Amino acid sequence: MDRSVQRDRHRSDGAALADALLVPVLCCGVPGIVALVSPTGSDKDATSPPAPTIQAADAPSTAAEAGLAATPPAPSPTAVPPTAAAPVVETRTVTETQKIAYQTRTVNDSSLPKGTRKVTTRGVAGVKTLTYQVTLTDGVQTARKLVRSQVTKTPVTQVVRVGTKVTQQCDPNYSGACVPIASDVDCAGGSGNGPAYVEGPVRVIGRDIYDLDGNNNDGIGCEN
Repeated sequence: MDRSVQRDRHRSDGAALADALLVPVLCCGVPGIVALVSPTGSDKDATSPPAPTIQAADAPSTAAEAGLAATPPAPSPTAVPPTAAAPVVETRTVTETQKIAYQTRTVNDSSLPKGTRKVTTRGVAGVKTLTYQVTLTDGVQTARKLVRSQVTKTPVTQVVRVGTKVTQQCDPNYSGACVPIASDVDCAGGSGNGPAYVEGPVRVIGRDIYDLDGNNNDGIGCEN
């Protein structure tokens, strides 16, 4: 081949490369690059020039993938804690009874021998009625309040009589006055030193063991 022909062909190929332009384009929301290639100056390709080739960088392959890429992720549902059931509160009225202890009163009685005790009135316990307001929460008592207290039966006081009477034993050898039984008995107001004394006159009906008749032996002692 002639050198001048080769020179013209190389020049023609360089011009063809220079005629190729890189144009940036936006396809489907993603930037890309379009390469426009101009036809070469060869005689073989002059009749049917090649179509421009479009190359998009990182473009979605399908419209469905593009729609999924543009849709933001749905937020995850927030867990809702269960609501606690409200407590069941009830109010009731409760009545109770309570015993009231009776008291005891002691009375001295001179008609009874000393040291003797006798119940003349028997004691009886009384009754008190108590009314409460009770609060129940879920069946369990949580409050209790006394709203009324009433004596429905009055107690009866017990009465006990205590004897104070002194019973003196008299010597059966004397009458007219009670001559006590002792180690020695003298006439009251006399010169004797006892320890027991008697107010006369007394009649000797048995043996004069305390010598109350004196020296006249008339059977009557402590005459003065």
